[in-house]
Amino acid sequence: MRRTGPTNVVLRKLIRELRKASSQQGVEIWDYVAEMLERPARRRVAVNLSKINRYASQSEYVVVPGKVLGSGVLEKPVVVAALSFSRKALEKIGSAGGTALSIRELVRLNPHGSNVRVIA
Repeated sequence: MRRTGPTNVVLRKLIRELRKASSQQGVEIWDYVAEMLERPARRRVAVNLSKINRYASQSEYVVVPGKVLGSGVLEKPVVVAALSFSRKALEKIGSAGGTALSIRELVRLNPHGSNVRVIA
């Protein structure tokens, strides 16, 4: 059986943009995020806020190549970029003083990938 990849058109465009940004800027992190997003939906990442709180610091960006879930407490203002967010996760990120972005917005904001941590 031939592997076709994701069928979602928006996700396929995002993967292409990530690969393009990776090759143009010479940064491996966007290529890694694109590789994680190409996985089948059943193997895609789902991360709770408690894990983001444990591993992220205030001065860096956090990328989740999947969905951010609202379980746990976020105690510091963090900029989180993900494919999607649960409603509760958006509320908790906002109440902690953080920002929720799409991955596309983060690539445009920080094309060199400096201070970016991938949490999977």
